[in-house]
Amino acid sequence: MTQTIAPRVRTLVLLFLAVTGALLAGAAPASAHAALTGSDPRQGTVVETAPAQVSLTFSEPVAVSDDALRVLDPKGERVDKGDPAGTGGTTYTVRLLGGLPDGTYTVTYQVVSADSHPVAGAFTFSVGAPSETSVEASAQSSADGLVGSLYGAGRYLSYAGFVVMVGGAAFVLACWQRGSGVRAVQRLVVSGWLTLTASTLALLLLRGSYTSSGKIGDVLDLTLLSGVLQTKTGAALVSRLLLLAAAALFIAVLFGSAQYRRNDEERRDLSLGLAVGGTVVAAGLAASWAMSEHASQGLQPGLAMPVDVVHLLAVAAWLGGLTALLVALYRAPADTAVDTAAVQRFSRLAFGSVIALVVTGIYQSWRQLGSWSAFTDTRYGQLLLVKIGLVAVMVGIAYASRRWTARLAEPGAPGTPREKREETAATVPATGGGAGQEGTGATGTGETGAGTEKTAAASAPTPVSTASTDTDTDADADADADADAEREKPAVVTGSVEVRAEDSGAGAKAGGDSARAAQLARQRAAVATARQKRLRDADPNRFGLRRSVLAEAGVAVVLLAITTVLTQTEPGRTEQEAERAASASSVPSAPSSSSAQGTGAVTLNMPFDTGGKDGKGVVTIDLDPARVGGNSLHVYVERTDGKAFDVPELKVALTLSAKSIGPLPVIPDRVSTGHLSASGVQIPMAGDWTVEVTVRTSDIDQVTVSKNAQIG
Repeated sequence: MTQTIAPRVRTLVLLFLAVTGALLAGAAPASAHAALTGSDPRQGTVVETAPAQVSLTFSEPVAVSDDALRVLDPKGERVDKGDPAGTGGTTYTVRLLGGLPDGTYTVTYQVVSADSHPVAGAFTFSVGAPSETSVEASAQSSADGLVGSLYGAGRYLSYAGFVVMVGGAAFVLACWQRGSGVRAVQRLVVSGWLTLTASTLALLLLRGSYTSSGKIGDVLDLTLLSGVLQTKTGAALVSRLLLLAAAALFIAVLFGSAQYRRNDEERRDLSLGLAVGGTVVAAGLAASWAMSEHASQGLQPGLAMPVDVVHLLAVAAWLGGLTALLVALYRAPADTAVDTAAVQRFSRLAFGSVIALVVTGIYQSWRQLGSWSAFTDTRYGQLLLVKIGLVAVMVGIAYASRRWTARLAEPGAPGTPREKREETAATVPATGGGAGQEGTGATGTGETGAGTEKTAAASAPTPVSTASTDTDTDADADADADADAEREKPAVVTGSVEVRAEDSGAGAKAGGDSARAAQLARQRAAVATARQKRLRDADPNRFGLRRSVLAEAGVAVVLLAITTVLTQTEPGRTEQEAERAASASSVPSAPSSSSAQGTGAVTLNMPFDTGGKDGKGVVTIDLDPARVGGNSLHVYVERTDGKAFDVPELKVALTLSAKSIGPLPVIPDRVSTGHLSASGVQIPMAGDWTVEVTVRTSDIDQVTVSKNAQIG
């Protein structure tokens, strides 16, 4: 078998690499998470006269509310008037009051992207000259507070409920139909339905506050709820609730059918109907995510949404079925324990699900990232790498589970309790019949029952056991108790053999004997069930399978959490496009910056001496392109012998004394030994700027050096 599988595995790996390379190499522009790509006035610029309006351009169409765009003066007072308006495409404007004085103004925005995620941010521009402002120009998103945390938890629970409900039902229907009568499995699937329903209702109530104020008190605001119902996300949540009503009917039929005996033809027809109906409902539930999130926007949405539906169904079949198998292995009664054939069927189902996940995952990764660099340079790509690693770990554990399953199926392996009962039942009638013909009277019948049990026990296969001595002692004690009960009542036989009591004609005594016989039969059945459970748990192959499935389920919990975070993270493709667009809009004619020493538009060399040990050196500042707007700053620190070295702390400050601007602090980040850099350093206006550098070489040795440079 290994020699047959190995070439197939190599072929699949080569196919995976080839398709991935082709998709990522041929990436085309797309976006699926709104980002600010431009504004007028531009961020950080100084204009001579106050504009009549402020316009913002996003990477995709967004939904704007009455307070989505605000402009604040240096005192924090609003200077915009009227509601924001779209000018067509992805640009939105808000008008300003007339006669605005000089100073620095702050623009804040909070919009909802087409894929349902709130996007917030802020920037500044100045009229006449920059000034001090009391407004903090930072993004204040409603998704950052308590409501955002609750909404994120609701999303995780909705995914978890969907996976457990759909995967558990699929496991019962496709792998283990006898499980429809197991109470633990029933509770699992119903709990998935309840979790998905409750979380969907919570998301519907939280949605209005999540995309606007972020206040917990606005959760029950009917005005906000009415607005949510008119959005694409609101329609998706309502559709999900309607489909959950159909899912409730499906679950009732699936588990209710276990109470009725049907012939093979009726059972096949019912299974086919449930399979078709369940697939339709599950696909509809998956589509409620696909049509309102990342898949609905950006590149190829007509293809991306069906692919997303298949991806979600594959996740549910694998992880949800795994959860159902775990419950069956640990919680199913001994008389209805999950059999080897069911585990093998699920193994095939899980393998098909993994193949579907790989194929759809490749397409989604290409669509959301677009380049190899996005894997490491964006948060979305980094999370995706973690997800891929977790999937690889789960596949490795699943391989171990398949090995345990194969051992269970090997000839001579310990059977399941059901198989043992069938062997025992096959032995009992033959032995009992012979003894019954020879026995006379009640005593003879009782001896026949005892002999029958001993014969059945002797004919049962001996399991491979790793149980301790205590377990063997308990089993012996149970056997002794059975023997005592047999001697006490002469008319008790276990299994399907009827319990009979014969007397010489006294009716009252017969009634008492019948009650006693029934009580002893129940006791003996409980003892037999406990013995079967101990034998099942002592099977080393089944014990190994339970451990590997439990490990898979633990990794699956983390994997589902990462998936939930991914759905709320800006895709790497959009993040990189927004950065390129913002850079181009802030400095439209700027030449590309260089990180090589001495190639900037302004280069300043400043010797320093902190007075301590190794306190002498030279710091070089490169400012490129040294114009109004965004600039790149590179700092190089060298000893007097020209060797680069690191210092504990280095800070830069820019001051334009003629206009009373500054000092504007800049804290560069370390790039390599003796090399630090900062991007997006804003120069608000041209002039003779003073560049100050503070160098600290020890805990107490520090010095500040400066030079002037004409910028702009």
